[in-house]
Amino acid sequence: MTEFMRLRQIRFRRQKNGSSFMLSVPELDIRRGETLAVVGQSGCGKSTLMDILALILKPDEAGEFVMAGQDDGTAGEGRSDVPVDLFRAGRKLQAAIRGTRIGYVLQSGGLFPFLNVIDNIMLPGKLCGMSSARLKSDARALAVDMGIADQLYKKPQHLSGGQRQRVAIARALIHSPSLVLADEPTAAVDSVSAEEICSVLKKSVQDRNAALVVVSHDRTLMRRHADFEVTFSLERADGIVSTLQKPVSLRQ
Repeated sequence: MTEFMRLRQIRFRRQKNGSSFMLSVPELDIRRGETLAVVGQSGCGKSTLMDILALILKPDEAGEFVMAGQDDGTAGEGRSDVPVDLFRAGRKLQAAIRGTRIGYVLQSGGLFPFLNVIDNIMLPGKLCGMSSARLKSDARALAVDMGIADQLYKKPQHLSGGQRQRVAIARALIHSPSLVLADEPTAAVDSVSAEEICSVLKKSVQDRNAALVVVSHDRTLMRRHADFEVTFSLERADGIVSTLQKPVSLRQ
């Protein structure tokens, strides 16, 4: 398996207030070292797709929904060469994968207001069982990379929007995930900060040979930073059917 994650014939259905929505993913490959931008109008299923990739939502149907194996207890039968069947994986295994192999940058940052910056950054590592000494060292190094080394002992409410997003990125990277998901990471910042955040996010992920998937409403920004772009086609009949289109290369 050359891809980090492979999706084929994925369908997720939702009913709400008498209306129906279905997200269909005929084919999607996510590879290490690449940045995939997910763009599209409001309500097309961008965040739904991200939650499926993050193993928060489970598809109703899946031809293939697999992740490359890894010799850390999350590989198939504990072997690094055996892909993990994410569709059939139990909750315990999915939680282990989510905690060790996936980093998620939320639109709001999602920082805990009662923790200072360094404790927010270290939290996923603590949940993974990383040693305190290593965590502090890695958190400080990430803070330097993110340009927030002088903010480590401040609470989130004392940071700017751009600084909070940099903390959120550092937190998503602290446990060295193979896949980093970022849902509208620049929505609440100005254009200059948006460029800086995209640059530092992409570089940090590439330096770790991870895969990056970014949801954004800013297509122009994504075309400056992403390697591939994917969008959706919408059909309306008895409900909304949103179909993910094939990724388009932005680096031709």
